[in-house]
Amino acid sequence: MSSSLVVCEVDESLKDQLRKFRFRKETNNAAMIIKIDMKKQLVILEEEYQDISLDELRNELPDRQPRFIVYSYKYIHADGRVSYPFCFIFSSPIGCKPEQQMMYAGSKNRLVQAAELTKVHLKYAGYQIIYFIVS
Repeated sequence: MSSSLVVCEVDESLKDQLRKFRFRKETNNAAMIIKIDMKKQLVILEEEYQDISLDELRNELPDRQPRFIVYSYKYIHADGRVSYPFCFIFSSPIGCKPEQQMMYAGSKNRLVQAAELTKVHLKYAGYQIIYFIVS
């Protein structure tokens, strides 16, 4: 399978929401949980959260279904500078249906491009595959 395989298109309204999320003025942690509408084969927004920690976010994710997450958080550098990294997380828990995993994996690159993300890090957390892409 090619890494440029596109299984699902990204919904146009989601592209707009990603742009707004990227340039938001709030200084709290925030997240967008993104899913695939299997019938329409379209990547869509499931839920947006403000002022949410990673632990709280983890509790919002389904146990047996993949999800894409875009997370923005406050980061204080050693020299005192403050930045708000924009992270993409692909969560694919063990126990997901193979069809779902393939559809999400095949749609990941298109969503990363739509969100205009850059630096890529891959982490395997033992029970699920997680991709971190930071911009």
